[in-house]
Amino acid sequence: MLLLSLTWPSVAQAHVERFAVLVANDQGASDEAQLRYAESDASRMYDVLRDLGDFAPVNMVLLRNEHADTVRSTLIAVNERIREAMSLPDTQVVLLVYYSGHADAESLHLGGTKLAIRELTQLVRGSAASFRLVVLDACRSGALTRLKGGRVVAPFALGDDASLAGDGLAFLTASSANEDAQESDELGGSFFTHALVSGLLGAADQDGDGNVVLDEAYRYAYDATLRATSRTFAGTQHPSFRYDFRGQGELVLTRPQSYAQQRASLVFPQGMSFLLMREHADGQVVAELSEHAGSHSLSVRPGRYFVRARSAQVLYEGALAAAAGTTTAVDVDRMTRIEYARLVRKGGSDAHVAQGLEAGARVRSVLPNAATACVGGFVGYGLDWTHFGLRARASACTSQFDNAPLHAVTNAYDLELRLQHAWDLSRVSFELGLGGGASLLTQRFETAGRAADRDSLAPFLALGAGAGIDLSHGFYTGLDLAAETHFLSLADASPQAPRTQVSFAMRASLLAGKRF
Repeated sequence: MLLLSLTWPSVAQAHVERFAVLVANDQGASDEAQLRYAESDASRMYDVLRDLGDFAPVNMVLLRNEHADTVRSTLIAVNERIREAMSLPDTQVVLLVYYSGHADAESLHLGGTKLAIRELTQLVRGSAASFRLVVLDACRSGALTRLKGGRVVAPFALGDDASLAGDGLAFLTASSANEDAQESDELGGSFFTHALVSGLLGAADQDGDGNVVLDEAYRYAYDATLRATSRTFAGTQHPSFRYDFRGQGELVLTRPQSYAQQRASLVFPQGMSFLLMREHADGQVVAELSEHAGSHSLSVRPGRYFVRARSAQVLYEGALAAAAGTTTAVDVDRMTRIEYARLVRKGGSDAHVAQGLEAGARVRSVLPNAATACVGGFVGYGLDWTHFGLRARASACTSQFDNAPLHAVTNAYDLELRLQHAWDLSRVSFELGLGGGASLLTQRFETAGRAADRDSLAPFLALGAGAGIDLSHGFYTGLDLAAETHFLSLADASPQAPRTQVSFAMRASLLAGKRF
């Protein structure tokens, strides 16, 4: 994808005209997979340049799903308008070109047609604009800016000595010469453009002066793209940057602070990363703020937003309203806290497993070796992965049997292992699992006659279901129900050997735990 950046020269009293051509196509060559977000990436770039970059809509062209001939003729027409603007006294002109789509080291792929990057660079170089910026967010786009000894190398027509010709020319690319630029379904866009837009909204303002300059925007996009793609299947993606603005001063891309009265400012706490969506949790991703961001403020359009904050072990989610001309501090204490285990189950944590300790009271219905329910308690240890969890519990309970000549006490010591799956809904989690274990049964008798104590081992199977509520700081409470099938060894007064009886029981557990 190709991005054209917004700039201001540091020339006093000069009138600046800003022109932008933004090109996007989800369709590439016939053998290339269709992109999902190239055209929406271009729309996001269009919005941020228009809203925060002083680009008049009359000077902006957004081409979506157009072929190479249309892109070529548009650039030629814009260059004609730039020549007319430059003929006016005390006028500076900025040209910004953005492309989002498929490409290789030689051409942009536009819906079955191709525009040679050599021709694109010639059209940009041939512009009369004082400042010309080109950004490619496309596969292997880094061949345009790959450096060797501080010089740009071929294959593109960048001059006979492969250097940047003249002042006021810059190239930004999303990947190196041999890398694929990547899209993200979670972000709803490419990693690079998403990071760049977030930076232009204010996250890249390293010095806190209210402006985002080109160097700040690139460094923020580079770091954010590196971090995000380091965890993807395709591997780390390395944006690249080459520019020459000799004698021109810093290049300002956006000015979030200057638009504070028309827009809303959101200020985020440090030490966390934030994802900002429009209106609700499934809304369009507006921006992402890294915990490493130089600024913790974003300039956004007035409206309702959904915020997702992530620390090392906890996720926070909540909605907020942002009014024009106001500054809103994002307070995670007012948001819903999603504990570590849920974060792992949602695949939203760098860690792959969460663990915890739990304990509680439990009661099991009557079995044939007693006349009362078995009442006791348990301790347990749990592991949660992305798709399933494992629970190990040790319990003890006591039941009794009484008739006229005999009183018996049965103690059960159980070890149980259960594999289960969890569904997280708001603060409540539901679990369903299958497992089993064994009970050590000890029976002690009191009678006028003689009755020997009896010990036996009884395996059992269990189908369990439970519900839990997250409290805070990793603590939770819940209720667990299990249907159990026991294989009991029973003996009576006859001289025959003990017999095995299949018996069914229900067990209920009230529990509390702490995840870490």
